[in-house]
Amino acid sequence: MPHCIIEYSKTVELSPSRLVEAVHQAVLETALFDASHIKTRAMAYEHYQLADNSKEFIHVTVRLHSGRTIQQKQQLTAMILQSLENLSLTKITITVEAVDIDSNSYAKLVIV
Repeated sequence: MPHCIIEYSKTVELSPSRLVEAVHQAVLETALFDASHIKTRAMAYEHYQLADNSKEFIHVTVRLHSGRTIQQKQQLTAMILQSLENLSLTKITITVEAVDIDSNSYAKLVIV
């Protein structure tokens, strides 16, 4: 854990792999997680409407098992936000949130 889910406007002039790399690296650099547990994926949206003057958006949701402190979650979201800000995008809204998973109802199956 964590699961990093990047949602973004399809018109963002950046490859999905670059977005995934930027977020994944930022999460790794927090040193809050074992590298082998970080999972990052991206999904582009063609149809969306924004309330502000931005043309594009990136939203990152980091889903993690409970147990992290508020300070750790703030560090995590700040690192991701900084990493995305460093990509020098313009006319874009970038948001990041850390969300606790209910560990009691979480299930996982690995098939090899």
